This record gives sequence, structure tokens and C-alpha cells, in this order.
Amino acid sequence: MARLPPVLGTDDLPLAELCAARIDGELYIVDEGWAPVDEPDLPSVRAAAVALRVPRRLIIERLSAAWVHGALDVAPRIAQFCVPLNERVAVVAGPRTNVREVVIDAADVLELGPARCTTLSRTVFDLLRDAALDDSFAELVVARLLEVHPGLGEAVRMRFATAHRLPHLELARTRFARTTAAKTDGTPTAGSAAARPQSSAPVQPSLTR
Repeated sequence: MARLPPVLGTDDLPLAELCAARIDGELYIVDEGWAPVDEPDLPSVRAAAVALRVPRRLIIERLSAAWVHGALDVAPRIAQFCVPLNERVAVVAGPRTNVREVVIDAADVLELGPARCTTLSRTVFDLLRDAALDDSFAELVVARLLEVHPGLGEAVRMRFATAHRLPHLELARTRFARTTAAKTDGTPTAGSAAARPQSSAPVQPSLTR
């Protein structure tokens, strides 16, 4: 018998059977999927769950990537994906998905089992440049990622050093400066209970980088 994937969807088992297994304590819900209760809550599991929303291997990005990397407690209601311009695939449309075309290097993409997701530094860089996000929310999510992943701040600084003529670059620099200043002076950040970001923040669909 073929081994079932770590995250199950309705293509693997009927919905009634998945719900019954959840009631019996055998499965737990992960975004759009169901995972065995003994499956650890790892980035690969979260990525596989988000990937169930689209019919092919798009790249998980921005807030969805932040959730995959552990910066949000709940997956965003609208999952965010990107499509590399050089892959020339049709953009997927859906009520709970947002897909945009971007320029992205292979080094900025993580292979997480059956799914693809932007790296930590690319995720932070994208969030900082996302003008659709409220400043304080973007900074809280970024701060939580910086707290959990030592060395990430330096990797983001290197991206700024080589970035030129990108949309919202000055906005990103300002947000990053405030985030790192708050971390230095002891201001509560996204890792604290009092300042934990919520994934229900509004996200405006965009088809541009």
C-alpha cells in the first residue's frame, strides 16, 4: 500500500473520512489539510498544507511564507503565492489565493517536500516592501522572524546593499530600521504575547512585483 503524504487533502481521502479521523483524534487540521497527530508542526508540513490550495507547484510567499517559517500562529485567510516570470505559467485565480508574477532567483526558493517557499531573507524583504500591509503589522511579523532566526538580520542587510531601483525600497528601509531599532532598545516586538501579530490583517491582491 502506498504511503500517504504527511498532509492529506480530499484528493487523498474523502472529506467524511478525514473529518471522522479528526473526531477520533487521529488527524489535526493544518490550514487546508489534515495531518496525523504525531506529525510535528514543521515548515514542511505547513508548506504542504498551503500548497493544497493550488493545482501546481507555485511558490509560497509573503504572509503565507511567514506562517510557514513560524512567524504567524494562524495561516493567512488568503494564501499568497508567486510565479517566476521565466516559468511562463498561467496565473491561478481563486477566492482564497493571491498569485503574482515576480522576478526571483533559484537561491531565494526553498524546496520543502512537495512545496516551494521563499527563503527567510526573501520573505522578510518581500514583507518590508509590501505597501499593502500596515507598517506596524509588517514590522511585527518581521521582528518575530528576526528573533527566532539569528543571523537573518545580516542577510537582509546584504539584500539592501545590492538592491537597486525596486518598488517601495525606501519604505522597506524605513520599516527595517524601525524594526531593528525596537529590537535594540527593548521595545516589545512580535515575539511577545502583548505584540503577537494576527494573520487576519488585510491583504490587497496584486499582480505586480
